[in-house]
Amino acid sequence: MELLANLGDGFAIALSWQNIGLALLGCFLGTIMGALPGLGPSNGVAILIPLAFTMGLGATPSLILLTSVYYGAMYGGRISSILLNIPGDEPAMMTCLDGHPMAKKGLAGEALSLSGIASFVGAFLATWGLILLAPQLVKIALLFGPAEYFALFALAFMTLGGVSSTNQAKSAFAAALGLGLATIGVDTQTGVPRFTFGEVHLYDGLDFLVAIVGLFALSEVFIFLETRHGGSDAAGRKLTIGKLYPPVSMIRQTTPTMLRTSFLGFIAGVLPGAGASLGSFISYSMEKKLVDKEGTFGTGDPRGVAAPEAGNNAAAGGALVPMLALGVPGSGTTAVLLAVLLALNITPGPLLFSQNPDVVWGLIAALFIANFMLLAMNIPMVGLFTRVLMIPSRILMPIVAMVSFVGIYGISGSTFDLLVMIGFGVMGWALRKLDVPLVPVILGTLLGNAMENNLRRAVTIDNGNWWTLVDSPLSIALWTVAIIGFVLPVIVGARLKARMHQRRDEKGAVSD
Repeated sequence: MELLANLGDGFAIALSWQNIGLALLGCFLGTIMGALPGLGPSNGVAILIPLAFTMGLGATPSLILLTSVYYGAMYGGRISSILLNIPGDEPAMMTCLDGHPMAKKGLAGEALSLSGIASFVGAFLATWGLILLAPQLVKIALLFGPAEYFALFALAFMTLGGVSSTNQAKSAFAAALGLGLATIGVDTQTGVPRFTFGEVHLYDGLDFLVAIVGLFALSEVFIFLETRHGGSDAAGRKLTIGKLYPPVSMIRQTTPTMLRTSFLGFIAGVLPGAGASLGSFISYSMEKKLVDKEGTFGTGDPRGVAAPEAGNNAAAGGALVPMLALGVPGSGTTAVLLAVLLALNITPGPLLFSQNPDVVWGLIAALFIANFMLLAMNIPMVGLFTRVLMIPSRILMPIVAMVSFVGIYGISGSTFDLLVMIGFGVMGWALRKLDVPLVPVILGTLLGNAMENNLRRAVTIDNGNWWTLVDSPLSIALWTVAIIGFVLPVIVGARLKARMHQRRDEKGAVSD
């Protein structure tokens, strides 16, 4: 009953006209950004962070806007997968396998609508999973001391690549780079400036919002400038939708698939670092083994569209569980959302539910509202969203750059921050050229100070004894999971990732 009462309080917050409008705006913009190949949810949220701050929004409205963008981008990723055989983002990769064959059969509209319904089911059930699971994790997290929190942060870094990672060495390098960037500024315990080189603007450390917008949004602009001659725009393609609504028999056939894969996707999302890509792949693979008796998967089977879409949207909701309950992001996009919370002086973790219940339950209620908005929006407005694919990148990328510069300057009013953002943009471009993941850099920048403070506190409490880091059953369990999470991708990660790409390429999908 307490959960229902809290949820009722959340709806009282989320149903204000401002929050409803922000959710609608976020859903619309998120779907557009998800539909555009290359942007995806992480970039979409990062691009709109400056908008949320320049509008002067509080914590709850900001999160409602940005999580609506997150959910909308997860919905929108399927559009280019089905119509163009080009995934809008990596989680939508598996949707190409059966979505595009359906489109070639003249069933593009039915495939798009079915994927929208599957996305709704996955996200809706995941939101209920968030309601039920997050408070239970909070009870466990209240047992944490400094040593356990340090082990938890280590777990986040060591499992960040998840089992779909291909190069743990590059992930480790990126995490170390992020932790190094977090040391810039005045040491909170000794008051000694570190790595500031006499620049007073760096005494407060690097603003992680500037880092995020530079690494994600500006690096995307630089990548475009480098490859603008490649002619990868979708302009000029003829997109035929056909019949818009799937028949009842198709929905009835795919309903068990949606329910099963929503559960699998949610579990994958809760695992730190696994994310929606793994949720999509596991959902498709398990469903294929379970129900594909006639070998129709890969030829335009509706269940092959419903499975990855329900799985990746459920994983997106599941990734919010560790972020809100433990302060550890479960995916790249939730790492960006974590930065927003920290910038608003709200610390995610066990005390969030007691200290800021309005933020938590207002957000959860808004997720329900956003899901229904996305369902209502994505089916009748499919034609509008598909036209977004006709926007050339030469028009889109200057808009991304403009929003980034104007937004960051609107937040800080500092030209120095603009220069830092450009520096991070160049760094992001270089790291992407080297296939070094960006999310560990962000996570290191976000969690570095907290990780250092907990390490110092734990060792100080035990009079300099470093064995205190493995002195409790909980910390030992966390270190064990962390080590397994780091070693496992080295053994099976490359093979799993190769299988994901191989399945898509075998069906003629265009590689990312």
